[in-house]
Amino acid sequence: MENTKEMEKDTMQQPDELEIDLWEIFLVLLHNLALIISVGIMVALGAFLVTQLFGVPQYESTTKIYILNKQENNAVTYSDIQLGTQLTKDYAELIQSRFVLEEVVQGMGLDLSYEEIAKKVSVTTPTDTRILAITVTDTDPVTAMQMANAIREAAAVHIMNVMDIQAVNVSETANMPMKKASPSVLKNTLIGGMAGIFLMIIVILIRFLMDDTVKTPEDVEKYLQLSTLAVIPLNEGEPDGKKKKKKVKRG
Repeated sequence: MENTKEMEKDTMQQPDELEIDLWEIFLVLLHNLALIISVGIMVALGAFLVTQLFGVPQYESTTKIYILNKQENNAVTYSDIQLGTQLTKDYAELIQSRFVLEEVVQGMGLDLSYEEIAKKVSVTTPTDTRILAITVTDTDPVTAMQMANAIREAAAVHIMNVMDIQAVNVSETANMPMKKASPSVLKNTLIGGMAGIFLMIIVILIRFLMDDTVKTPEDVEKYLQLSTLAVIPLNEGEPDGKKKKKKVKRG
């Protein structure tokens, strides 16, 4: 008796194990494939409409400068080129400094704070070069071009004064952006479609894993460890498994 009680106690303490059949999951997803694709298309269409109707176009204009740490009229040496490469990060910080950006705001008469204009400006350096690319993003392409050129001019003077160098040359003036840089309708549509498909798959899997109802004789043997003696087929004329009541006439 004691051994039986201990065995029952151990059985009760064991956590229920959940067996996941990958093939069964695949069949469930395949069965709901039309629903998954439909939801993905609907979400993609929603992302397309939102981007097209409510997305604010952003334009990018880029200007480039070449900086060389050359002193006075001396010939350019390898050490000058190497030092110029190492100092590009310092130059980038000077370009985005408060002094330069606030001077541009005042010179162009922009209604922007330093924090607002700083979010519009980015400075990048191609690998192993002494070229700095100044990119300005704005809702107006003309303003973006004018701001980029103004920042380049103000930054060139500031860099020469602070770093005590003589060569800050224009490599490329700011361009007039003809196409918007963002938002991308195609990109957002694809992301929306993939997100809809992914979320629908998660919902279907959660419903499948949380469903513990017994549907087939195999489920009875799998979950209840019992053998089925017989299976009563569902009458095709009975909707939703409900039996029709028959009236019995008494004589």
